[in-house]
Amino acid sequence: MHLRTLGIALGCGIVRRPARGRGLLGCLVASISLIAAMGVSAAAMPVPADAAVADRELEREPSWTIPTQADVRRRVLAWLDTVAAAGATPLDAVAAARMAWPEQEQADRAADLLDRVMATASMVDPRSASLQQNPSTADASWLASTASADPQGAGFLRDAVRLWLGREHVRHDRFDEGLAQLADLDVGTAVDPAALLFHRAACQHWLLESDVAVESLDRLLERAGDIPVRYERVARLLRADIASLEDESLDHIARRMRDVTRRLDLGRAGPKTLAVQDGVIASLDKMIKAIEQQQQSQSQSSGGAGGGGRSGNGTPMDDSRIAGGKGPGEVTKRDLGPADRWGNLPPHKREEALQQIGREFPAHYREAIEQYFKRLASGEENK
Repeated sequence: MHLRTLGIALGCGIVRRPARGRGLLGCLVASISLIAAMGVSAAAMPVPADAAVADRELEREPSWTIPTQADVRRRVLAWLDTVAAAGATPLDAVAAARMAWPEQEQADRAADLLDRVMATASMVDPRSASLQQNPSTADASWLASTASADPQGAGFLRDAVRLWLGREHVRHDRFDEGLAQLADLDVGTAVDPAALLFHRAACQHWLLESDVAVESLDRLLERAGDIPVRYERVARLLRADIASLEDESLDHIARRMRDVTRRLDLGRAGPKTLAVQDGVIASLDKMIKAIEQQQQSQSQSSGGAGGGGRSGNGTPMDDSRIAGGKGPGEVTKRDLGPADRWGNLPPHKREEALQQIGREFPAHYREAIEQYFKRLASGEENK
């Protein structure tokens, strides 16, 4: 059945393969940033039809707050006091880290608070510095340690570094790793709770965890007027998109194919990728079987209607007899060409068939599914 599935799927296509290093999230953020740079007002941007409904649903007291710069500064200085008391870090390094958080801040300072916390951590903690330099390859196992085993990494530092690392994973399309860091972080104690909710929802959206993605996006939009505009606009688009997605639909299968492509681009050809591939094949088999059953049912229904509509000049036995005739029963033989050309269409016929597919499905379906299954057939995922 799998070979048959591949043959049919090659003619249908699913979705266009995303550019390397940039997923749906990156494209949306880039588009919105471009619009903002050109001076287009927020009112000019299209808003999903259900945005008004979502706004009414979100009209309640927000369940989380956004910490001020002063709040974050107090927490950073308290953590630096703990580092200095432990005696494992040179005092001059701790003093330099304190100077990065002056009491009187410049009013126009636009540095990201999470980046500032990570930079401060890198000044006094070698492990944080290693992560900042190589977020995809550095050892991050210490982030899972307990407070008693790692007092300097407990609480504030560990959660801040995990949030920063999770955000970096999302920016590079490593959604599984990103969700592993962000899933259990507390919004109430996060340095940047808006970034936590947004990037957690982005992971859940890509990995098709629809229910929890909607929950994260709704919670983020509780403070729609206070969070960065890019977060609000993209969050509304993501929510409208994931809320309309139906399980086992062609769109749902397409997104799983896209996820397989992403994993292979990252060199991930392990059991998790194979499981997603098997699920795609099973879903296509199920869809094809349902179409075949529907066609068979329609054929039987039309055949029964034709037989039942005969008028009664003859009898059933007469109708079922082989018609008599005096012809030899031969047909004119035609030259079909060499046997190995059986099933091959001339180029103009093939193009006509592909155009027919293009009329029945979105244009990008054909291209992506051809890329996807050609890649599977070539065995590249096992390299």
